[in-house]
Amino acid sequence: MADLKGKHYIETQDLTSEELQLLLDTATELKAKFHRGEPTTCLPNQTAFLLFFDKSTRTRNAFEAGMTQLGGHAHFLDADVTQISHGETPQDTGRILGSMGHGICIRHDLVLNEGNHYMREMASAVDVPIINMQCDVDHPTQTLADLMTIREHFGNDLAGKKIAVSWAYAPSYAKPLSVPQGLITLMTRFGMHVSLAHPPGYNLVDRTLQAARQNAAASGGSFEIVDSMDAAFEDADVVYPKSWGVYDLMLARQGLSSPEEIEDNQRACLAKNNDHQDWICDQRRMKLAKSDAVYMHCLPADRGAEVTDEVIDGPQSIVFQEAENRLHTAKAIMA
Repeated sequence: MADLKGKHYIETQDLTSEELQLLLDTATELKAKFHRGEPTTCLPNQTAFLLFFDKSTRTRNAFEAGMTQLGGHAHFLDADVTQISHGETPQDTGRILGSMGHGICIRHDLVLNEGNHYMREMASAVDVPIINMQCDVDHPTQTLADLMTIREHFGNDLAGKKIAVSWAYAPSYAKPLSVPQGLITLMTRFGMHVSLAHPPGYNLVDRTLQAARQNAAASGGSFEIVDSMDAAFEDADVVYPKSWGVYDLMLARQGLSSPEEIEDNQRACLAKNNDHQDWICDQRRMKLAKSDAVYMHCLPADRGAEVTDEVIDGPQSIVFQEAENRLHTAKAIMA
């Protein structure tokens, strides 16, 4: 039987299928008890430190509310107002927090080759679990909730189901690559046919593409990359269109420190996005998918850019069920 006690949760690729199944089963049980009003105080008097290098709505509240419902307490820590901003190392930060609590949860997602490395450096120095609340490589709490939601809708056997993971236009900011990367590496483990679509230049980290291909080969699923949103949506059971940043520009963020340099990089990313404003999930594209296809998004979605109101508020949208499941998967991971 799988046993996750004391283990880190940094990428879903790090876990076995049995361990992922245990998390899904636990999340389902905790959700059922939540809706029945039954207490689930399995972590009484325990402390989780939530360390954020980026903004959050769903993740922060899922972990804070979730830890309360488990009987413990979650501390919110803004990296900018901790000694991290003065150069304290991840190892030293981890040793201190680990000696004061029972788990450390981290969001560090905006710069390629930084967040995942930071988490693994901290993990090497601590005796408590490190939980990835989103990094530059994976968003494993989000994609676990996505998988849970898809299984609730289609049943546990997802073999042969098609999911379209597509880039979509956004004028707000250059979003991390971690959600599409997490989706292609996780859904291919469950026999799904994964179609990744994006314009030129919006490629993903190579090792996640390699993992998706290997996972698909092992599970009997498939993985393809196309340059057309329409092609990805064709006959899909699940469509998951969201924006992410231009690979080379996201990579160029390494070493940027001044607000002016960061702002210039952001403007360059958005200027490139503007070349592809037709990459929007609308009713025409939904009709390319199967008649019972569902629309998903990690939220927040750029309404009128990534997706039309007609789709996100329509009968095929399951984004709010998906968002609620963030709470239950967060609880499962901590438990």
